[in-house]
Amino acid sequence: MSFLRACALSDLAEDVPRRVELNGVPVSVVRTDEGVFAVNDTCSHANVSLSEGEVEDCMIECWLHGSSFDLRTGKPSGLPATKPVAVYPVKIEGDDVLVSVNQES
Repeated sequence: MSFLRACALSDLAEDVPRRVELNGVPVSVVRTDEGVFAVNDTCSHANVSLSEGEVEDCMIECWLHGSSFDLRTGKPSGLPATKPVAVYPVKIEGDDVLVSVNQES
């Protein structure tokens, strides 16, 4: 599993998603009080950027139709989304947030 630098940890405000692109994959990186998470940035329901939505209680909400996804598992909490979004492994090295988009978990 190879990791790529997504951003600096110090650049992540708590509960504010940050969109990055890694090897052509849109990723939303989010720092919460539970840790740093990375999920595919495209809503599984409407093909819009999740990083434009709000984060609360380790859930990221799609701004278009209101589906929320668990940042830990990618699972939607309710309609209209029924499919999860990919969750990517994250590791922190110093101030670097590293994400692996090669292997979805």
